[in-house]
This record gives sequence, structure tokens and C-alpha cells, in this order.
Amino acid sequence: MKTFDPPAPVPDDDAKAHSARVVAYVRDEIARAGGFIPLARYIELVLYAPGLGYYVAGARKFGAAGDFVTGPELTPLYGAAVARQLEAALAATSTRDIIELGAGSGALAASVLGELARRDAVPVRYRILEVSAELRTRQRESIAAAANTSGVDVEWLDRLPGRIEGVVVMNEVLDAVAPRVIARRDGAWFERGVAWQHDALQVAERPLDDARVRSIAERRFPAGGDYVSELNPAAEALVATIARRLGVGALLIIDYGFPQREYYHAQRRDGTLMGHYRHRASADPLLWPGLADLTAHVDFTAMAETAERAGLRVAGFATQASFLIGCGILDLLGAVGATDSIDYMRAASAVQLLVSPAEMGELFKVLLLARGDAAIASLAVTDMSHRL
Repeated sequence: MKTFDPPAPVPDDDAKAHSARVVAYVRDEIARAGGFIPLARYIELVLYAPGLGYYVAGARKFGAAGDFVTGPELTPLYGAAVARQLEAALAATSTRDIIELGAGSGALAASVLGELARRDAVPVRYRILEVSAELRTRQRESIAAAANTSGVDVEWLDRLPGRIEGVVVMNEVLDAVAPRVIARRDGAWFERGVAWQHDALQVAERPLDDARVRSIAERRFPAGGDYVSELNPAAEALVATIARRLGVGALLIIDYGFPQREYYHAQRRDGTLMGHYRHRASADPLLWPGLADLTAHVDFTAMAETAERAGLRVAGFATQASFLIGCGILDLLGAVGATDSIDYMRAASAVQLLVSPAEMGELFKVLLLARGDAAIASLAVTDMSHRL
């Protein structure tokens, strides 16, 4: 969950020096590109440049000492509830594998494996595709006890397997895939990007010369007036790749975002791209490059349509609240202990954040996709597939 309480703290001297190195790296890239790079390229660099990017350079990202808190870090009940959906999906597969993309701190994997072990439904393998060496180390530490208790073989992957039989999990992954930011002003189309001007990085625009992207924007953006928003061909391509490689099994996507009609609402005319630094949000993508996370909301309609073209079907679409309640998170909470105990009150506070409409319950969505012949259904209380 990303919070929105300005102003952001000022980094210390070492962090500022790191950010300066990232800025120099981006500046060189801009020079090689002729003076301008699209925001999508800028985001890729500041998040993933080897040894420098936010997700690969080693800075703490998750939890109170980081920049944001995700559902699995709030309480292990989150992962325990998700495990019940994964159990239902694994029952339809032959190999009983789970692959998690971008496993963060490892909290989700640890709680999922713990719950599946308690339910005598452990997978044969739990594989993690993770680009960050630092996060791999944290994940090994977080998952070790659960892996030993469950007896599951946990592996780390450098690339997506060519064939997948089982369940793929993406929890807050697609929001970190760099989008293209497209602007319509006075009837003309532009791509937003970054230039080096006046000895600093500056947001700039160039005429949009990609006919395919313009065609997509024309279909999705509301008619009339100036408008800025994101399109994410890279995220759609990732979903398509997974869908094509998935045999019998399912793809579970949990993230914040909207169906397309809500995403490109006329009143949402500034887009959703945000930076996050020390639990503060900023609309400035150039704030502390390399130190801040950059994310955009997910267009769930685009992801569903992409998966369907690759042969999957929508097995369910729901708010996070409906999904977690359907997966039994309130029953799991009730089993924590006496309602006046500290453990219960802490867990109840976390569950409240996860399911409250004013917190994460409505903004976060869950999309379950399955191979057509796999008898997998969403456990959500209310299915919203008709809104896609």
C-alpha cells in the first residue's frame, strides 16, 4: 500500500550521492538518444539499471523502514488467504508448481507455504523469478523456515520457463512495469519523456510517432479535451508471454488499478503515474531518481483481453476485499486468539487495512485467469468480470 502524505523526507548524503550517479547515468542515455528519452525508458533505467536502479541497488524498499508496505507485509493472514485460492488452482494441475514473479521481501511466499503445509496441500516446487540479488537474499532468509517446515523445494529463476504447469502469482508486479505516458493536447498527440535542460532532468514531450500506440490511445482515451494517461504494452506483453507458456493452470494477478472504463475516465485526466519515497507519494517522476519507486495503476481490462487472446479465460475478477473475504481471511483472523489479545488486535488492524473500502479493499483488484479446460474458479464473494 502506498500512502499519500507529503512532504517526503530528505535523503542522507550517501543516498543523495547514489541518486546523483543515477542522474548521470540517465543523462548519458539521453545524450546517446539525441536529447530525449520516453518516460517508459527513464522508468526502466531508474528502477532496473544494473547496480543503480531502485529495485537492484540494495536500498530497503518494503516495510516501515522502506518506501511502502504491501499486503503480505501487513500480516501473514494475507498470504494464508491467498493460499486457499492457490490450493484450489493447484488441485487442477498435474505438476503442482507455483511460480511467483517479483517476490519482494518473501513474505507472501512464506505465509503461502505455511498455510499450504497446514492444509496438507503443499506444491511440489515454489519457484521465484526475481531480478534483484539483494531481494533474493532477503527472500531466502524469509522463506527458509516455511520451506523447511513444508518440505517444499524453493528455487530462484533467472528467466521465465518455456513451459509452465501450475499457478503463476504476480502480487504488485504489473504496477512496476514501465508504461508509456501519452498526452493529447489541442487535438495533437505527444509522448511524455525526459530531457536534459538547464543542467537538470526535465519532463518534456515529443510528437507521438508510433501509429500503433496512437491507435490504442484513440480507442481508450475519453473524447474531447486535453488528456494524459498511461498505456502499458510491456505489461500486456508480459501477461501474453505467461499466458502462452501456461499449460494447465492459472495466473493470479493482484494489484491496484481499474477496469478500462474507470481507468480512462474523463475526470482522471492527469494519469496515475506516481513516485513513492519513504511512505510519501509524489506526482513528480523526477524526484530522487534511483531512490524512489515509480508505479502506475493497472488497466485490468487490457490484461484480461491480452490473456484471452493468448488462450486463457477470465475465471474471476474482484476487489481485494471480496477476494480475501471469500478466501476466509475473517475465519483466519478469528483463529488468531482472544479478541482482547495484542496478537488479535494487531492482526485485526492489518485486516482492516486490507479489506476497508477506504484503504486497500477497493483500490486493489484480483484477476484470476485460467487455461480454458482447467476447472478453476475464483473464491471471491462477488465476481466483477462483467465490469472488465
